[in-house]
Amino acid sequence: MIPGGTLSRLSIFPLGGALLFPRMHLPLHIFEPRYRAMVSDALARDRRIGMIQPRGPGDSPALFEIGCVGRIAEVEALDDGRFDIVLEGLARFSLVRELDVTTPFRQVEAALEQAGDIEVLAMAERAALEIESRRFADGLGYAVDWEAVSRLDDESLVNGIAQIAPFDVASKQALLEADSLAERSELIVQLMQFFGRHDGDEGTLQ
Repeated sequence: MIPGGTLSRLSIFPLGGALLFPRMHLPLHIFEPRYRAMVSDALARDRRIGMIQPRGPGDSPALFEIGCVGRIAEVEALDDGRFDIVLEGLARFSLVRELDVTTPFRQVEAALEQAGDIEVLAMAERAALEIESRRFADGLGYAVDWEAVSRLDDESLVNGIAQIAPFDVASKQALLEADSLAERSELIVQLMQFFGRHDGDEGTLQ
């Protein structure tokens, strides 16, 4: 539970592997009828949607306790009722309870974390993250514009990697729940080392 969080009612989009962080952006293609209804409802009210990961499969799976609420910053309504949206992260939240609702989408009462200041890494932390990121990307054959990466601020780099890296749901959740940027960066390095060395059947990536 996020201490001192402000209680709020949120419509939620449970989606495994999809992380959102405060001040980051997440593009989404909305096609299921219940989530098209959720987007329409959000646009008519406060434009907020809570992103949270499910703990497993199924129609109404159990949820992890920590998510992030985002505001619909961009929206394109398609002719067939689907939406392309971009969520801008506002604040992490902790799940208090799920509400009994008649809407096709789920709603919860959540405690919203107060927005903190932008964090920075120590030079050694930044260097370690960039070195391991290059090794990980090269090992998996990813094409990366490293010059553009070097221009990112620490928060955008760390949280951006956390959002797009091909880690499993539990690892992604651990990144979201990390209490500081430095802790998240260190965890990313550990996960890259683990997943890089256990990818495929050809042994470790060096």
